Amino acid sequence: MSSTTEPTGAAGDGARPDGELTVVHLMRHGEVHNPGGVLYGRAPGYHLSELGRKMADRVAEHLADRDIRYVVASPLERAQETATPIAAAHGLPIATDERLIEAENKFAGKTFGVGDGALRRPANWKYLTNPFRPSWGEPYAEQVVRMTAALGAARDAARGHEAVCVSHQLPIWIMRSFAEHRRLWHDPRKRQCTLASLTTFTFRGDEIVSVGYSEPAIDLVPAHLRAGAKPVKGAGKAYGA
Repeated sequence: MSSTTEPTGAAGDGARPDGELTVVHLMRHGEVHNPGGVLYGRAPGYHLSELGRKMADRVAEHLADRDIRYVVASPLERAQETATPIAAAHGLPIATDERLIEAENKFAGKTFGVGDGALRRPANWKYLTNPFRPSWGEPYAEQVVRMTAALGAARDAARGHEAVCVSHQLPIWIMRSFAEHRRLWHDPRKRQCTLASLTTFTFRGDEIVSVGYSEPAIDLVPAHLRAGAKPVKGAGKAYGA
């Protein structure tokens, strides 16, 4: 991925004790305005919905009393907009790190669901041959490499304090699975990474010592978009999250 942009004077300049704790919150963005129900992936122009903005505000309130010293986001609009109230609450600029971007996907720009959309076309079946890599998009192993580097950069920018990184569902889930020593291939319906959720990594020095998960805006998330919910045909969709 390309280089990152970071604010000057970020917390963490200078040496810190190796045993000092640093907390990095990996946040999924809020709900996106997507009336067509397409898998938007890395496409530009997809912004938060009104509900998505409320989710971002809720998480900003949740983190208001935390020792946040660094806020960074994927370059995609939905991530930048989710980071905005969090950064504002702490008087911080928003850094941009392209390593936090959504995973590449062959089905981007298409509708994708059971019994409809791209899966009905035989020409697309070739992309479904290997769920372990996966064959339809960015390899899981490559996501681990870039997300590990992004988290490390945020950790270094907030040594001894806390950082927030706003990213996307699949890269977040893959990073958590790697940190918890679980297989990377999985059933997408079982990802524990709801809209506006926080997957929290605690570092002692440079080592991850714990991983936590919280859903500060869960009451704003429609039931059919929560982790483990069954898909509802015709209901509001949040593809490419």
